[in-house]
Amino acid sequence: MIGSTSKNTISLSRLIVRLDRIRIFLWLIGISIFTWIVPISFKNLYASQQERDVMAETMQNPAMTAMVGPGDLDHYTIGAMTAHQMLLLTAVVVGLMSILLVSRHTRANEEDGRIEMIRALPVGRLANVNATLLVLVIVNVLLTLVIGLGLYALGIESMGLEGSLLYGTALGATGMVFTGITAVFAQLSESSRGATGYSIAILLIAYLVRAIGDVGNEAWSMLSPLGWVTQTEAYSTNHWWPIMLMIGVSIILFIVANYLNAIRDLGTGFFPSKPGKRYASMFLQNPAGLALRLQRTGIIAWAIGMLVLGVSYGSVFGDLESFFEGNETLEQLLADQKGYTLTEQFIPMLMIVMSLLSTIPPLMVMLKLNEEEKKNRLEHLLSRAVSRTQVVVGYLIISIMNGFIMLSLAAIGLWAAGNTVMEEGLKFETIYGAALVYYPAMLVMIGLAVLLIGFLPKLSRFIWGYVIYSFFVLYLGGLFDFPGWVGKLSPYGYIPQLPVEEMKWLPLFTLTVIAGILMIVGIIGYNKRDIEG
Repeated sequence: MIGSTSKNTISLSRLIVRLDRIRIFLWLIGISIFTWIVPISFKNLYASQQERDVMAETMQNPAMTAMVGPGDLDHYTIGAMTAHQMLLLTAVVVGLMSILLVSRHTRANEEDGRIEMIRALPVGRLANVNATLLVLVIVNVLLTLVIGLGLYALGIESMGLEGSLLYGTALGATGMVFTGITAVFAQLSESSRGATGYSIAILLIAYLVRAIGDVGNEAWSMLSPLGWVTQTEAYSTNHWWPIMLMIGVSIILFIVANYLNAIRDLGTGFFPSKPGKRYASMFLQNPAGLALRLQRTGIIAWAIGMLVLGVSYGSVFGDLESFFEGNETLEQLLADQKGYTLTEQFIPMLMIVMSLLSTIPPLMVMLKLNEEEKKNRLEHLLSRAVSRTQVVVGYLIISIMNGFIMLSLAAIGLWAAGNTVMEEGLKFETIYGAALVYYPAMLVMIGLAVLLIGFLPKLSRFIWGYVIYSFFVLYLGGLFDFPGWVGKLSPYGYIPQLPVEEMKWLPLFTLTVIAGILMIVGIIGYNKRDIEG
């Protein structure tokens, strides 16, 4: 019976790997390279134990504990520092990877009618869900080995084989837990949006519960799988029991997902669908209103995230002077302007990070237009008295407003938290101006997305590579001593570094004009090309 319900699982697994080989490779190589770069950077930034001890004192801040979890601050080696500052945050990214991949090959395929076609072939009822689980287990095992062996191969003294393998295994086990969670929600929800949304909500709740537990009652941390990640204490005491706990929970979730899949009808879910209104509101009777309604959950989640990010950065302002003082390598990252405090010199670097992160949600909004087109949903909209211009301009307006809101919330959070911990707080207009000055560069990115959607829709996702490039050359450019022209290849490289540089209006005006041209040309191209079927 079990064999018949899972018939041809291996064949479907090969199909999933074939379809997602590039996506899986990019996830694995991106997470791995980012993980390897961190300890190398730490080794250069904190060459002596004295500098690492100063960093450990800074990390005793409750806000930092809530953000990255507890760590071995008494023996703050490069390995302990890497595990403390990066393991939890990387685990969140791995969880997100698993959520998106599982949802794509379970509920999204079912929603688009692909599972019905697969079921018409000689495959078992449970074959698709088990094939997806098998592929994700293999992906997470590969991630474990690549990261674990890669960290050990760096040859850093405090990063031994056991600690490195535990670090990688903690990430792989996290991925398997959220693979199981998403597989369960793929059975409970009737839509891929619901399955993804519920799973990401569990990821965020797990992070918040762990943060509350790490700052207050440790028992709360044990209720969160992300709390189990920090309990491994890689490169310190090296506890393996949390890994066994995560693997056990994953197996239970896999079994539950299989059971739910076996007892439900194709295309249905266990969560009741909320009936829609009999008549659509005026707000939903235009393309922009409909697009905003479909993406409101993601926009709200990103807005909260950017506000929390600003608060997290602002909470360390009170310790920055002692943190940077005397560390020549760290000071290379700063603007190095006389007459300004180290905190003020640190603001431009923070703004680069926050502005690039704030660029992600508006680009997601804009690229959603291309996604709707690929799923043939735009045809229903365009078959009515709706022009292409109305559709693309509606998404563009939401994207532009989204970027402004995200940048503003990050700046407000930074200012509010910074003023709370500093004896002499910074003026609101100083922080807000230093953030908002990046808005024209963000508009250029949005304009490029519109241009790609208008002329080369299949290449539209390459905009993410440009965002990653901008982050790498501008954030780490001072440390790796990149030539100036490398940063100028990004629109963010032309932004004045307020408050330590004078305001320059010409670059901002030029970037705004370029953004406008890109948007107009992209809209024209979108009106002239064929809609993808």
